[in-house]
Amino acid sequence: MARLLQDTSKFHPSEWRTANRMQRASTESQKSRSECVIAESWRLVDEIEKTTRKTQSDVNKKIEQRREEIKFWKQELDNKLEQIVHETEVLLTFKNRLERALESCKEPLVVAQKCLLYRQRRVGIDLVHDEVEQELLKEAEVLEGIIALLGRTLEQTNEQIRRNRSAKYNLEMDLKDKFTALTIDDYCASLTNDTPHIIYADNAMKLEGNFVSPEDWIDFSNINVEKADKQRNNSLALKALIDSILSQTANDMRKQWEMVNIALRNRVKEVKDAKHKLETFLAMVMDETASQEKNIAALKKAIADKEGPVKVAQTRLEARNRRPNVELCYDTVHCSLMNEVQEITKNIQRLKDALAQAETELKRLSCRQLSLEEEIKVKENTLYIDEVLCMQMRESVYINNY
Repeated sequence: MARLLQDTSKFHPSEWRTANRMQRASTESQKSRSECVIAESWRLVDEIEKTTRKTQSDVNKKIEQRREEIKFWKQELDNKLEQIVHETEVLLTFKNRLERALESCKEPLVVAQKCLLYRQRRVGIDLVHDEVEQELLKEAEVLEGIIALLGRTLEQTNEQIRRNRSAKYNLEMDLKDKFTALTIDDYCASLTNDTPHIIYADNAMKLEGNFVSPEDWIDFSNINVEKADKQRNNSLALKALIDSILSQTANDMRKQWEMVNIALRNRVKEVKDAKHKLETFLAMVMDETASQEKNIAALKKAIADKEGPVKVAQTRLEARNRRPNVELCYDTVHCSLMNEVQEITKNIQRLKDALAQAETELKRLSCRQLSLEEEIKVKENTLYIDEVLCMQMRESVYINNY
């Protein structure tokens, strides 16, 4: 019995009490640690929930800000696109005005060249480098200069239209990208934690593609806007230039056109006056010719009228030369008959000399008449060219403002 009480395999009651205390202490310690972990977990869950909500809220705000930013630039691009489209349409009407003005210059130039060509048909002294020809040459030069200027301006307008369309294309591409980006961000803004079909995307964190900085993003659209503004301003300046050119060229054309017309009218009047004077001279020559012809006829009659007296005188002399012997006396009768024959013969010669002079003058008058008639025909030819061909052709042309 004593050995049983002293069995070393058994624990002492104090050890048992100690073990129980230790178990209680260990359990309480474990419970305390567990409670701390639970508390920390709840705190962590709460903290992370708040952080997640805050982060998601911040992201939502940034998405909304980004959407507003995209909307702002989209509106800016829309406005610039509308402006550049409008300016391009207006510039197309100016291009049409230039084309019509350029086309309208061709007829006046052809008319001026035809007038110069027609006037080469003038003959004689009328083929003169007069004021009309000087003004026609100047008119052709002015028209050729205007055609060259309008051609250059048309090329400049076509180039400006091309640049406007290039700016328009850049705006449209930017707008298209902005629309796509806004659609994507609208979709992103609509997503919530309860949205169906949201998924894990492990590769989403990888920065793939040509990402640009926000500054570069703004600069890109800003450059497109500035280019559009620049081309719009260029278009406005070009429209003002075109208006000025069309107005000035039309005025120059009308002014030179009128200068030629005035010169033509003055020249026609001058030629008509010269023709009228020539016709007056011709009438005088013809009157003088008629008078000279009458004079020649009178001289011929006077010469013919002297045939009788000279025959009588010569017959008397011839008869008295047959007087016989001493009767063949050189008496006063014979002397008078001799004087009479000499006088009549001398007068006939004088009449013949006068007749020869009259016939010479008649020939000269005839030559003068032919010369005057030819000169009148020259003037008629000139009048036909200037008054009928040139002036009537020019009256059919009207210079418009375009």
